[in-house]
Amino acid sequence: MMALEPIEDRKADGLFVMKCGGSTLAALPDSFFDDLRVLQENGAQPVIVHGGGPAISGNLEKLGIESSFVNGLRVTTEEVLDVVEMTLAGSINKAIVRRIQGSGGQALGLSGVDGRLITARQVANGGEVGLVGEVTEVNAEIVKGVLAMGYIPVIAPVGVDAGGQRYNINADTAAGAVASFVGSSKMIVVTDVPGIMRTLDGIKTVLPSVTVGQIEDLIANGEIYGGMIPKVRAAIDCIQGSVSEVVIVDGKEPRVLSRVLQGEELGTRIIRS
Repeated sequence: MMALEPIEDRKADGLFVMKCGGSTLAALPDSFFDDLRVLQENGAQPVIVHGGGPAISGNLEKLGIESSFVNGLRVTTEEVLDVVEMTLAGSINKAIVRRIQGSGGQALGLSGVDGRLITARQVANGGEVGLVGEVTEVNAEIVKGVLAMGYIPVIAPVGVDAGGQRYNINADTAAGAVASFVGSSKMIVVTDVPGIMRTLDGIKTVLPSVTVGQIEDLIANGEIYGGMIPKVRAAIDCIQGSVSEVVIVDGKEPRVLSRVLQGEELGTRIIRS
């Protein structure tokens, strides 16, 4: 393991995009947000895109609204979309902002609807999944403006089209689009696992680096299996546009963001090829 420079003694470089599920962020220790604050104080420019699938499902159940999935996408009617927006742009987004501010950091919560931050159109199979969108544009100037004011943008993945129609957007693809439009080549995906796990001879190990093509081979031969498959495929969704590398890390690892940004090999690096 490489020696760590004290983060206080150096300026962290540049802008990076972090994707995290709402439930994962809520479970992270205070030290994670302390690390985020110190990074911000030392010149880094974090941008957070979050999800919140379990919370959405829970709220739909409480309200007696049926919900189903097609190929991993939530079938989204206007009724479901109301709950999606309420949960993502409301409770989850503000909970993340509160945690950042509670550590002494500065954050500003947004949804993709605000200022047409995320422009979207209905996905090709909209007849099956309803109001699910794919990103066509991200207003990078809004993101950069928020950063210039000294705030961490915390973005909920709800998009809007030119006619004002809202769309539910997969958080991973939204994060990849945001990273690409703001010019970040690296995405950090914060999870509750130490990286992509494979099992050889009954022993689980973390893959330090893997290409997109190798992932499909590892799934096909059973070395990546079960609940790791959707995590890995979600990370692949982040690799688009200028994003050439995604790093999957465990958010409970001490100073994980600082260490990744300093070049320490943590978790799993997924590269395009």
